[in-house]
Amino acid sequence: MSLGDSTEDEREIEKLYEAVPQLRNIFYIKSKIGEGTFSSVYLAIGRLRSGEDAKFALKHLIPTSHPTRIAAELQCLSVSGGEDNVMGVKYCFRNKDHVVIVMPYLEHECFADILHNLSFEETKEYMFNLLKALRRIHYFGIVHRDVKPSNFLYNRKLKQFALVDFGLAQGTPDTKIELLKVLRTNKQESCSLKPYTLSGNRVHPNVLLVNQPSSKKQSVKQQWSLTNPEDQVKEGLFGASTPRSVFGERNFNVYSAFPNDTSTLKTIKPSKVVDVTNRKLAAKKSVSAKCTNAGVARKPANAFQVNQVCDCYARDQVCNICLARARQVAPRAGTPGFRAPEVLTKCPDQTTAIDIWSAGIIFLSLLSGRYHFFNAGDDMNALAQIMTIRGSKETIQAAKCFGKTVLCSKDIPAKELRTLCEGLRKAVSFKSGEQHEAQKQKAVLQLKIMENQDGWFLPESSNLHQENSTGSNSCSESIPDQMDTEPVNVEGWDRVPEEAYHLLDRLLDMNPATRITAEEALLHPLFKNFS
Repeated sequence: MSLGDSTEDEREIEKLYEAVPQLRNIFYIKSKIGEGTFSSVYLAIGRLRSGEDAKFALKHLIPTSHPTRIAAELQCLSVSGGEDNVMGVKYCFRNKDHVVIVMPYLEHECFADILHNLSFEETKEYMFNLLKALRRIHYFGIVHRDVKPSNFLYNRKLKQFALVDFGLAQGTPDTKIELLKVLRTNKQESCSLKPYTLSGNRVHPNVLLVNQPSSKKQSVKQQWSLTNPEDQVKEGLFGASTPRSVFGERNFNVYSAFPNDTSTLKTIKPSKVVDVTNRKLAAKKSVSAKCTNAGVARKPANAFQVNQVCDCYARDQVCNICLARARQVAPRAGTPGFRAPEVLTKCPDQTTAIDIWSAGIIFLSLLSGRYHFFNAGDDMNALAQIMTIRGSKETIQAAKCFGKTVLCSKDIPAKELRTLCEGLRKAVSFKSGEQHEAQKQKAVLQLKIMENQDGWFLPESSNLHQENSTGSNSCSESIPDQMDTEPVNVEGWDRVPEEAYHLLDRLLDMNPATRITAEEALLHPLFKNFS
C-alpha cells in the first residue's frame, strides 16, 4: 500500500467515525480491507468484556441502501448465522442514515491464490463445508443469489469457513425470515409477469431464446418472487487489477420496485426505414393497449399468436412479433460466470437451486484449476459458454421445463466432465527445470486436440476467451504465468474418483427441478468419510 493510499484510508476512517460516533468509543479501526459499490469493509479491534481484544469486520453501508433491504440482511445473519459455516452478526450501529454491521473477522485466503495449491482432499473439504452452509440457509428459506468464492471465506490453516453477504438474498414462499416475506410481498404487488421474448437481435451467432406458449407449465421446485435485476454486479476477471471483494460488499443490493433493464431490446444494426415504420404501425394498431416499461406499444392479445416464432433471428432488425411482446420482469441477481441457466433466460420462478448451480461452478473451477471458468459479457454469450460444456440438446430440454425455448444454429455435444477437467488441469501442472517447456507444449497440444474435436472453444482465462472470440487460436499465450512461480499441489489429483464428477454433473444439472439439493449433496458418496 502506498503512502497516498494509506492517507486516503485514514481520511475515510475518520469520516466513518464522524458518521457513526458510537464506534470511536468501542473500536479502533485499523484499516480499510474492502470496497464495493454499495459498502466498504474495515478491519477493527474491539475490546471484549473479558478484557481481551478481538478482530472484527465493520461493513459500512452507503446511506442510499433501502432500510427494508438492510434489515432483511441483518435478519438473515442473526437467524441463520453463527452455525454451519454461515457468518453471524455481533452488533449493528446506526446513526441517521448510516448503518454499520459488525461481524467476526475471519482472516482468509484469496481463492485464485490457493486454487492450484489445494490437494484433492482439501477440495472435498471445501465443497463439503460450502454445501453445509447452503443447507443451513436453504432450511430457513433463504436464497443467497450470489454464491461465489469471494463470498465464501476460507481460512486454510484453521480450517474455518464462512458464507457471507446476504445483501441480495430473497426468500422462498415458506421462508422463515419475516423481512424476506415483506420483500416478496412488495415485489409481487409492484410487478406483474407477462410473456416476453429474448429474441429479435443477433446478440450471439449461435443462440436464440424465445418464449414458450403460456399453456406450458413451469416445472420447478418452488415459486419465486419477482425482483429487480442487479446487472451492475460484477466481479473482477482473473488477473485484473480490480480490488478483491471482501465479505461480498460489491454485490449489496439497493431495493427497487421497478427494474429498468432494457438491454434485451437492443440490436446491432437497427434498420432505419423498415424498423421505424414497423414501430409506427405497431403503435397505431394498439392505441388502447397498455405500454410496456420500455416505452414500446404492445398489441392486443388477439393480434398475434403466442406460439408464433419471430422472423428476425440472424437479421439486423427487430420484427413486429418481438416488438409486440411485453418486457419480461424476472430476478437477475448474482455475478457473471456464476448465474444459473434459469437466471440467464430470465425465468421468473427461481429457487434455492440457483445457489446449487453456483456451487457447481466453484467445484468446476476446483476440479479443472480454471478461475474464472466462464467469462461472458452478456447473458446470451454466458448461456452459449454453458452450452459448450453441457451440450445444446441438454440446454434445449432444460429450457422447456421452465417455459423457454432455446434455438441453436448447430448441435453442440456435451463434454465428458472428467476429460475436460483433467485436460485443463494438466495445462497448469508444470514442473520446474528442463522439463518445463516440454510439459507446457504438451499441455497446449492436448488443449488444441480437445478443442478441435467439435470446433468449439474451451473456456479459458479471459485472454483466451477474447482471442477465440475473434477467431484466433493462441492457447499457449493463455497459460497463466504465475504457475511458473507457485508449485502445484498434485496430492490426490492423479486418482480423482468418479464420484467427484458424478456430483459435479448433479450440481450442474441444467434443469433446476432435478438439480441436486444441498442436503442431498452432503449425503453423496464423495463425502462418505465426512461427518
